Amino acid sequence: MEFQHASALGAGVIGASWTALFLASGRSVAVYDPSPNAEKMVRDYIDTAWPTLTELGLTDRGTPDAVTFHQNAGDAVEGAAFIQESVPERLTVKHALFAEIEPRMAREAIIASSASGLTLGQMQPGFADPSRLVLGHPFNPPHLVPLVEVMGNEATAPGVADAAARFYEAVGKVTIRVHREVPGHVANRLQAAVWREAIHLVQSGVASTGDVDKAMAAGPGLRWAAMGPTTLFSLGAGPGGMQAFCDHFRDTFNGWWDDLGKPYLDDETIAVIVAGAAEAANGASHAEQSAQRDAMITAMQKALRPFRK
Repeated sequence: MEFQHASALGAGVIGASWTALFLASGRSVAVYDPSPNAEKMVRDYIDTAWPTLTELGLTDRGTPDAVTFHQNAGDAVEGAAFIQESVPERLTVKHALFAEIEPRMAREAIIASSASGLTLGQMQPGFADPSRLVLGHPFNPPHLVPLVEVMGNEATAPGVADAAARFYEAVGKVTIRVHREVPGHVANRLQAAVWREAIHLVQSGVASTGDVDKAMAAGPGLRWAAMGPTTLFSLGAGPGGMQAFCDHFRDTFNGWWDDLGKPYLDDETIAVIVAGAAEAANGASHAEQSAQRDAMITAMQKALRPFRK
């Protein structure tokens, strides 16, 4: 097995989820987090995630016991072939961590950052030699949502980004390659664009927060779980494909784009969407909503898995 031993740096929700997934694939994992509560939190997370991972058929080779915990980052990376970094998104924190682990990393080890708000170029100065660092940005929770955005650049050694993508795919992920640095990478920017218009629709009185969410979940979101918007629009035009779609809807979409809103998250807007989210929850607790989300994603993953092989 390639990358038999992995390390997870940071034991928050993202790091704990990665740990569960890596263990499920049959790998051993060394976890680093300075918090005295880290081990309990991660073990509890693994216990909760394991039945879902088993339902998805991802635990055939794995055991939840192949994990060790460390309060020293250097100890956690020693001997690890693949290192997933998920510490807080502050450059000073990441750079300090990188300086600490670099002398202890194996020469051929790959380190991937889960960063969503920082770019690879911003993080690389934390290493004297950044050639083994790549972006490996997941969607939360990583053990359930398959996407990982992978990126290397001119400072990345040849083959490192390819090897990282190969590792992610071996543990059940779906990877895309990011070719140019932009804030938020790819999928977060798509989310931001949709959410901006969702807020505008609420703010301008078109629909409630709950109904906007329903419109997405019961409409385009359902289709987008199967295929992306460009492919779906191309299919929607019949045999004429994308050219026919654009010929027919060019003016329609140009008019819609001109009318899209540009809200900002000021205090007034935040108050509106906070109240709307509470109303849409209809009394369900955070834990109840999270459990429902995970159950629904699991069901969709099981249904879609045969088509993604």
